[in-house]
Amino acid sequence: MLIETKYSGELEINENNIVTFDQGIPSFETETRFILLPFSNEPSPFYVLQSVETPGLALVVMTPFSFFPDYEVKLSDQTLEDLKIEDENDVALLVVLTLKDTLEASTANLRGPVVINSKKQLGKQIALSQPDLHTRHALKPLTAKKEG
Repeated sequence: MLIETKYSGELEINENNIVTFDQGIPSFETETRFILLPFSNEPSPFYVLQSVETPGLALVVMTPFSFFPDYEVKLSDQTLEDLKIEDENDVALLVVLTLKDTLEASTANLRGPVVINSKKQLGKQIALSQPDLHTRHALKPLTAKKEG
């Protein structure tokens, strides 16, 4: 299937890789079909969650653990049911980024992660209620531990 993307122009995608968000995502409830694309050709924790239908709708997302190694999400029974999750190894957890001029000025939404059942290609953005989680956490790269 050929789609137009925000960052990479026209791309051929495998329809089996389309992730369905039955309820859309907040602010884009009518957008239900997305494809997860690499952000660049270099290995990185960053991806683009690209709408299959709307070329201009692409969210930059990342696996949170590179910047937030202690980040934990407890999925509700409802989310497990909605996404038909049977095995925790089938779960991909992503957070939406707000990109600024520099990576250090960019932020991650840890309060509203995107959960994907990578086996069944079902997705949902959930809202967490932990008071220490916010929608704009600064990205601070982990520094290597000094040996001593």
